[in-house]
Amino acid sequence: MEITINYSDEQFYSEELETLILRVLSKGAELQNVAEDAELSLLICDADTIHELNKTYRGVDAPTDVLSFALNEGEEEDGMEEEKVLGDIIINLHRAVEQAEEFGHSKEREMAYLSVHGFLHILGYDHYDPEEKRKMREKEEEILGACGMERIVTEGKLEMMGNEAAALVSAALQQERMRMFPIRDTP
Repeated sequence: MEITINYSDEQFYSEELETLILRVLSKGAELQNVAEDAELSLLICDADTIHELNKTYRGVDAPTDVLSFALNEGEEEDGMEEEKVLGDIIINLHRAVEQAEEFGHSKEREMAYLSVHGFLHILGYDHYDPEEKRKMREKEEEILGACGMERIVTEGKLEMMGNEAAALVSAALQQERMRMFPIRDTP
């Protein structure tokens, strides 16, 4: 699959990040049996840019982490050329950094996840009902796992972790709670 990555600001460019995104999307294309001549574009942008796109195309007046625009969404496929171009993924780098901190993993891990998440939306996966969500999460984990990037924390819960890793994360969370809400002696 041909993947084109663009940046709304050249300061967002990172060779390592771009290589990672290309790797996870290529693996996703392989695992999802996407044609080798398929095309996908990805834009890495700031919160203001994705906010405007979200408002314009979805009627949501707020920034988000990732948007996906499938070329043939809701339309009958008319020709070979249209089938080659899958669509566009837009990722808010600022939100990715915030979410990485929130979930306790790297910016790179979050960008890989958002890339795969957006890619699966383009392929028709969704998460609006529990069964669809389960299938989409399963595919996300399959692709990320194949790239050595298993998800440790999902939706605020520790999942599929060894005892040692779970203990380390639990201790780190406890330290953070103590830092934020110290116990004070009262006279």
